[in-house]
Amino acid sequence: MPLKRETRFQHELLEDYEDGECIFEEGDTGRDLYIIQNGSVQIRKKINDSTIEMAVFNKGDFFGDMALLQSLPRYASAHAIGNTKLLILKPAGFLLKIRRDPTFAFEMLQQLSFRVKLSNDRLLEIVQRHQLPMGEVQNVLKIIGGGGGGAP
Repeated sequence: MPLKRETRFQHELLEDYEDGECIFEEGDTGRDLYIIQNGSVQIRKKINDSTIEMAVFNKGDFFGDMALLQSLPRYASAHAIGNTKLLILKPAGFLLKIRRDPTFAFEMLQQLSFRVKLSNDRLLEIVQRHQLPMGEVQNVLKIIGGGGGGAP
């Protein structure tokens, strides 16, 4: 549970977390978007019997977007690194913010686009490092991409 909770507006909260404190667990339900005001957050994913670090986000970064935008269970767990302050936007608050602040919406799209590019670069690096057969890679990409459509 966060150290401190402060309601700013109807659909917005500020919460403080201590080092190592869990913000949410993989598989949890939730639709909130988190924007880091201070500190850092580590995103962890369970794979078989291991846990891997997927990303570390810092001040100004956001996370929780997959659950917010797709109404899916949390894909991974989030844990505070050091003392961390988060601005938490409920779905209605998120919609209000992007309506009132198009720059916020644009910056969010830029960050999402950067994350997709980073994932693509990592995938290509793995393909090259392990010299995977291109036929298998294309089949996996079709599965990941839902069968096509849209520009990369």
